[in-house]
Amino acid sequence: MTKSSMEQSKVVSPVEWLAARKDLLKKEKEFTRLRDELSRQRRELPWEKVEKSYVFDGPKGKETLADLFGGRSQLIVYHFMLGPDWKEGCPSCSYISDHIDGSVVHLAARDVRLAVVSRAPLAQIEAFKKRMGWRFHWVSSNATDFNYDYQVSMTKEELSKAEVYYNYTIWFKLTDRTYYGTIITIGGAILTVILNFILIPVAGYYGSSLATALVYFAMMVACYFFGQKYYPIPYKVFADSMYIIGAILIIYLINGIKIESLYISFVFHSAVILAFSAVAFQIEKKGIRQS
Repeated sequence: MTKSSMEQSKVVSPVEWLAARKDLLKKEKEFTRLRDELSRQRRELPWEKVEKSYVFDGPKGKETLADLFGGRSQLIVYHFMLGPDWKEGCPSCSYISDHIDGSVVHLAARDVRLAVVSRAPLAQIEAFKKRMGWRFHWVSSNATDFNYDYQVSMTKEELSKAEVYYNYTIWFKLTDRTYYGTIITIGGAILTVILNFILIPVAGYYGSSLATALVYFAMMVACYFFGQKYYPIPYKVFADSMYIIGAILIIYLINGIKIESLYISFVFHSAVILAFSAVAFQIEKKGIRQS
C-alpha cells in the first residue's frame, strides 16, 4: 500500500471496523469455496498423450522429456521466461525461482520432479543460474518446438491474431507401464475363447454372453487394481458398484417376466433401460454439467 492510499483510508471505531471485517470475511469465504471448486475441476481435466519426441539441452548433455522425470512418476515444468536474446531473466520468474530449491526435496518425497525450462541456450541459462545462486534442474528448449507446442511461447503470427492461451504443464509418466494394457487385452481374449468353449454347449448364446460379461468384468477389475497401484485415480467405487449391481438385478428381474409378443417385449425392455438411465442421469447430472 502506498503512502497516499494510507492517508486516504477511512478511520473508524473498533466496532465499525469489526463489522466491515466480517462483511469482507463472507466474501473471502465465498472466494475460498470457489477456488476449491475450480481446483477440483482442474484436477479432473483430461490428460493429453504426448507422442512427439522432445530433446532438451541439460547440464549433463541431451535429455528427453522422459529423462526430465528423473525416475519419478510425475513432473512439474516451470517455464522460466528467459529468451535467447535476453540479458537476464524475468524479474517475477526470478522471485518465484528464489523459492524453488527448498521445495525440491518435498516434491521428491511425493514422487514429483520439478524441472525448469527456458528457450535461452544452455550456456546463457547456466551463467544466469550461477549468478543467482540457484541449484534446481534447468534445461534449454532452444532446439525444440516444446514451448510453441505447449503455448508458452508464441510466434508473431499467433500474437497478431490474438490466438494465445496459456497451458498448465504438469506431466504424468506412463512410459514402461502401458504394456499392462496389452497383457490384460490378450489375456481377456484367451479367456473369452476358453469360456465360450465351456459355456456355449451348456447354455447356447446365453453362455457366450455370460462368457463375454465375465471376461470384461475381470479385465475391468485388473485394470482398476493395476491403475490404482501405479496411477491412483479417485474413482467413486461405491457408487459405480451400485450401478453395476442395480443393472444386474434389473436384468435378472425382467428376464423373469415372460412376454409372448416380441414387439411388446422389445418396448418393455427398452423402457426399463431408459428408466434406469434416467435415474442414473438424475443422480449424476450435477457432475456431468460441471465436467
